[in-house]
Amino acid sequence: MFGAMGELGPFRINSDAKTLFRNSYAWSNVANMLFLESPAGVGFSYSNTTSDYDHPGDKKTADDAYTFIINWLERFPQYKTHDFYIAGESYAGHYVPQLAYTILRKNKNTKQTVINIKGIAIGNAWIDDETCMKGMYDYWWSHAINSDATHDAIFKYCNFVNDSSTGMCHDSTSKAWDEMGEVNVYNIYAPICLNHEQRNTSATGSVSIDFFDPCWQDILVSYLNDSAVQEAFHARPTSWDICREYISIWNDSAVSILPIIKYLIDNGQRLWVFSGDTDARVPITSSRYAINTLNLLIETAWRPWYLNEEVGGYLEAYKGLLLITVRGAGHSVPSFQPRRALALFTSFLGGIVPHHYKM
Repeated sequence: MFGAMGELGPFRINSDAKTLFRNSYAWSNVANMLFLESPAGVGFSYSNTTSDYDHPGDKKTADDAYTFIINWLERFPQYKTHDFYIAGESYAGHYVPQLAYTILRKNKNTKQTVINIKGIAIGNAWIDDETCMKGMYDYWWSHAINSDATHDAIFKYCNFVNDSSTGMCHDSTSKAWDEMGEVNVYNIYAPICLNHEQRNTSATGSVSIDFFDPCWQDILVSYLNDSAVQEAFHARPTSWDICREYISIWNDSAVSILPIIKYLIDNGQRLWVFSGDTDARVPITSSRYAINTLNLLIETAWRPWYLNEEVGGYLEAYKGLLLITVRGAGHSVPSFQPRRALALFTSFLGGIVPHHYKM
């Protein structure tokens, strides 16, 4: 629901947290969309088997998502022959490639439903622990968030591979966060929600390139906890929240998804890594560092892409992978730059490396 109601779905929520308005740049304008809340227990999702909550992890999330897709296609068989793509952001840098990998492996059993997967797109995606951490702190320093001394200390005392949560590394990274101040780490140039209780409750919204309500997460939580809304969604009465903490420890988390990305490339999947360039949590530097370790052949050198005569971002095409940025977008790209995000997604579906796009 986070993505559906706050990013790329057909409707957005007005600032009154009670009414909706149409999203002119919804991705459903160009594709049939399924929004999946997973793993079980996230958002409105649930399991009738309580033990399903006991050992959450990457593998179980991929297996459960695969089971959902198979069951959905069996219920709606008219979509079995359609091209299938998966997209996600942030930790979906794990979820999306792992699900694609699971599908490709399961597709080898031709006695069961074959999912016609064609590619994946991951945005501001956490795909490799070491390079993502290095890229994050380099981004902070290069964007004047951290001092030279703090940046130097982090790279002196942290190895980014083993547990670096103690000692001088811990002191240095803590100082880096302190130096950042009251900034939205997911979009360092966006206004922050200064008063969570006194947002503009009368305003009606429009999805534009100029404004995105800084209190949007409060609005989302309020709206999705309305009993009438939950009934309309056919959801169980739930205390919906942006993040739901698991009681048990996450069972497995790969230190790197790069081997899976290599597998997907080798198996002919379209693979786009996109990045809002004002996100400081999983920034463009992290994506570049991770991709550089693959040593892929460059097919299109770094250049800008345009939307309506303005630079929409920058890209570099490799053999089997496209890295593309979205100018002025934060961690949730379609929230902050909906028009540019739709142009990117449309190009992704068409397998076209964008150059000059009009919308």
